[in-house]
Amino acid sequence: MASTPAFPDLLRLIDDRSATLRSTLATAPDPHARIPSCPDWTLPDLLDHLTTVHRFWTAAVTAGEAFTPVPPEPNGELPPAAALERSEEVTAALLKALDEAGPDAACWTWWQGSGRPSTAGAVARHQVQEAAVHAHDAELAAGTPRPVPEAVALDGLDEFLAVSWGTAGPWPHPPAVVGLRTTEGPAWLVELTADGLRQPADGTDRRAATLELAGPASDLLLALHRRRPAAGLLAGGDPAVLEQLLAWPRLG
Repeated sequence: MASTPAFPDLLRLIDDRSATLRSTLATAPDPHARIPSCPDWTLPDLLDHLTTVHRFWTAAVTAGEAFTPVPPEPNGELPPAAALERSEEVTAALLKALDEAGPDAACWTWWQGSGRPSTAGAVARHQVQEAAVHAHDAELAAGTPRPVPEAVALDGLDEFLAVSWGTAGPWPHPPAVVGLRTTEGPAWLVELTADGLRQPADGTDRRAATLELAGPASDLLLALHRRRPAAGLLAGGDPAVLEQLLAWPRLG
């Protein structure tokens, strides 16, 4: 497992990854390029999405547990430079709301009730991953893909297991044990059953794994988010389980 960055570092990483997305768009050879990993979107669509997400979570963090989610209002079209400026302002508003709330403030989340934390700190952690994966999307469209920074990718794997897989409900296939092993060192082992995901105690025999994925943390994270092929990360086990895994849960 990996250690989660401190709250101030999470805020810094949201800012950094969001700025990376914007700078990639601003310097892309084709500012209207399609996103290979999200083919229905162009670079301006991706920027608009990030703006919408940051605006939504600013409202959620500000309202705390009393927040009631509603469909977001359209951002409205702006010239490219103005859209970039608006995105920067909305990101700054999110960071201000998170900082003022503090990491332990209770907050509405879509995963509340799952046993995972529903706090401003948990929102910040998730928003690092939102910005990091979409920054990579922008880099793919611009033809300049780079690995997700190590600290972001390592915590992203831990957060993905806890939130995306951990709240996905029953595993709809025969029980499986999945191992993730990073080149950087941290590793995870999870059990998938009709009761959902469970992370066994440290020291569980990894030889029990039905499927083992291994590689750099960035590659593993991007594969789980369906941003790169996962087959090259298969270190052992049943390829059919890998296909089942990548189709579960249905990520938005």
